[in-house]
Amino acid sequence: MHPDYLEKILNAQVYDVAIETPLDIAPNLSARIGNPILLKREDMQPVFSFKLRGAYNKIARLSPERLNRGVICASAGNHAQGVALSAAKIGCRAVIVMPTTTPAIKVDAVRSRGGEVVLFGDSYDESYGHAVELEKAEKLTFVHPFDDPEVIAGQGTIGLEILRQHTKPIHAVFCAVGGGGLISGVAACIKRLRPETKIIGVEAVDADAMTRSLHAGKRVRLEHVGLFADGAAVKYVGEETFRLCQQYVDEMVLVDTDAICAAIKDVFEDTRAVLEPAGAMAVAGAKAYAARHKLKGRTLIAVASGANMNFDRLRFVAERAEVGEQREAVLAVTLPEQPGAYKKFLSLIGVRNITEFNYRYNDQQDAHVFVGIQVASRGESLKLVELLRKHGYATLDLTDDEMAKGHIRHLVGGHSANVDDELIYRFEFPERPGALMNFLNQMSASWNISLFHYRNHGADYGRVLVGMQVPDAEMEEFEAFLKKLGYSHWNETDNPAYRLFLA
Repeated sequence: MHPDYLEKILNAQVYDVAIETPLDIAPNLSARIGNPILLKREDMQPVFSFKLRGAYNKIARLSPERLNRGVICASAGNHAQGVALSAAKIGCRAVIVMPTTTPAIKVDAVRSRGGEVVLFGDSYDESYGHAVELEKAEKLTFVHPFDDPEVIAGQGTIGLEILRQHTKPIHAVFCAVGGGGLISGVAACIKRLRPETKIIGVEAVDADAMTRSLHAGKRVRLEHVGLFADGAAVKYVGEETFRLCQQYVDEMVLVDTDAICAAIKDVFEDTRAVLEPAGAMAVAGAKAYAARHKLKGRTLIAVASGANMNFDRLRFVAERAEVGEQREAVLAVTLPEQPGAYKKFLSLIGVRNITEFNYRYNDQQDAHVFVGIQVASRGESLKLVELLRKHGYATLDLTDDEMAKGHIRHLVGGHSANVDDELIYRFEFPERPGALMNFLNQMSASWNISLFHYRNHGADYGRVLVGMQVPDAEMEEFEAFLKKLGYSHWNETDNPAYRLFLA
């Protein structure tokens, strides 16, 4: 006989450690997608994730004998911190098995919350196997990250809070799906009390175990999962969570890395909070769902499930967010190597902001330029490609090309055997809309541009590296040109890195 989840959720013990998190409107995002979107701020929990709820509810319901022996789990992420803090609050031993590859910051976070960390294996599966062995050997209680009725009920308290905080109609609630514990609990609650509200699961395209399982009518084990949204990178969903999702989930939405990065940026702009990739998946899913179903004026709620972001990922997120929002077109354009070609190219781009411009002289016939251009939508970028081709510029649309965005943009350049009298200068200029266009127009002097690299990094100044072919006899004229230009500049012609990789 299956548990009565509404009863279990109503009786769940979570508030000794968890807080009732706010349900906040995201004003800018709501205006942009034409639907009120509210964020359930689970990133504000003491461990910056919803996982605390389920872990505490499980541990708090153990008998005194089991508590005396202690608990164990296998996790390299938010579940580990939830178990450690919950056990510390109750006063029982917590053993956390983590892969040896776990970053030190996560290991230290678990230890600081009182967990006994055991590092074992190179992957989660190896850590899990070792945790099961320790569970038996030391008679500990295993706290599963998702496939446990008490854990599911703990996460289900989020559903109760949502209904209490928003008493008006809700079109849909969106939850990130890894193993399925969060969405199972939320769905079991909301579908009993407001069955007309849709429950939508969101997975990464490269970690879609629940989507495939629901489609197949049985649990499907993935061989590999993408690790960007590591908090939801699960190869095999839970048995009980799969049963509940079959019963209650209306639809699954898949989102890619760029869409997740765009959602992280959306939430930051509205709240100044930085969600982890899995924490922003529900927001990305809500945007995709609203666009697919052409929704207008419907209330959508996304569970912002976690904010344990690795700081070193922020550069990647910032780089990919504009592409994910389809507000950056990434193009490879072939220009004829002749005077006036750049001017004409820039006139076709018009007032659009250039976000990136990479070029290295190759031969006397053609110039291959890698360019990023800010656009309002994917439709605008397609029209721009059409316009450039119409005017005789061979153009490749690389906006959806993973290799181009991840690698080629950083490798454009290299040595050139055909460049004489090359000077390399580094410039800085105030970064504002149209700043690069202004710079390029000012640069159109009589010297051939042999190298150009610019990328908008979101700073308040732009940085450009330029190679120009200037004969010795014209150096005085060149110095006068630099003075008139008025930008901060440095001569890098003797830089050893330039000599090694570009000269």
